[in-house]
Amino acid sequence: MGAHKSIHAGKAKLDIGVNFIQKLCSSYVLSPLRISSNPLSLASGSLCLKHPNFFVNSDMLDVLCHKGLHDSNLLIAYRTTRPLCLGQQSLTIQHSVSPEIGIHGIPMNNFSHSESRGVRLSKSSIGLDMHEPSSSNWSSTTSVYFKHIHFINDHGRSISRDLDGFPVTCSGNPFDNMIVIKQENRFEEANDHCFTHVSLQMEQGIPLQPNLLTFNRFKLFASKGFKFGPAFFSTWFTCGSIVGSIAPHQAFAIGGPNSVRGYGEGAVGSGQSCVVSKSELTFPLNKKVTGLIFLDCGSDMKSNHWVPGNPGVRKGKPGSGFGIGYGIRFKTQLAQIKVDYAMNAFQQRTLYFGISNLVL
Repeated sequence: MGAHKSIHAGKAKLDIGVNFIQKLCSSYVLSPLRISSNPLSLASGSLCLKHPNFFVNSDMLDVLCHKGLHDSNLLIAYRTTRPLCLGQQSLTIQHSVSPEIGIHGIPMNNFSHSESRGVRLSKSSIGLDMHEPSSSNWSSTTSVYFKHIHFINDHGRSISRDLDGFPVTCSGNPFDNMIVIKQENRFEEANDHCFTHVSLQMEQGIPLQPNLLTFNRFKLFASKGFKFGPAFFSTWFTCGSIVGSIAPHQAFAIGGPNSVRGYGEGAVGSGQSCVVSKSELTFPLNKKVTGLIFLDCGSDMKSNHWVPGNPGVRKGKPGSGFGIGYGIRFKTQLAQIKVDYAMNAFQQRTLYFGISNLVL
């Protein structure tokens, strides 16, 4: 159960959300419930404030605060208002804390889910985004960020090594610092019968000081969908690679509901490179229910041994895998319900459950 409320005060908008749905295995995977004596311990909530005239020249201030069962996120964004021909600029400050499961988690039950090993990731960043004027269906964004990555345990104490004694950072300290220049080019085209989306991202770690990470990171995302008859076919493809003085937390984690279904988060592999593909065929069952079948595949391209500390090999991750299954999407006036049933390459079955767009 959950609730969402929007409050308008003049030109400002305040969104408040509370969610009492049990978040299972960090990825909405159904497993035996552990009932807490305190029902509020199962609650997660969010607070979002948007004000268009908080500063001069109709500049926009966005504040987003989220508190989950095991994670938290605070985002403050200040966006300037400029003519479209000049592009847009925004200043972003963000701080988040979450369990680090994708790289340091332990795969369980034939890799169907991953459990935390007491490693939590605290991220703080401040940066400037410059959105260049759009040309036809193309858009481009250049960003400059300073990032501070800090590792702590479940008790909030700083750690520099995991439970196996391997460093969790590149520097050997409990934290890594980096100055990153990011360039992203996007192509988007959509109509009632098909869609195409391409995103190319490149990141460069700038070594202005000796203690800053130096790396090059590349990521390509492409998706295509088209309608034939009452059905709709969609496919997504992602690949990436990183070179330089990298840390384990910069590796690509493969597996999970947003990657390869049927596996836990990062349970397929954690490598210096990755390839992931997802395909879905959806078809209406009635006005409110849509059925689908899917096939997900992913691989670290045998690059796991290039990650410092070799966490993928140490935790017995296979390095490649696939998930196949089916699901339903059920729309109501109160919520959108998503249920996926997946089987991985080890014939382990997993049920994913999600609810979104809850309103009061």
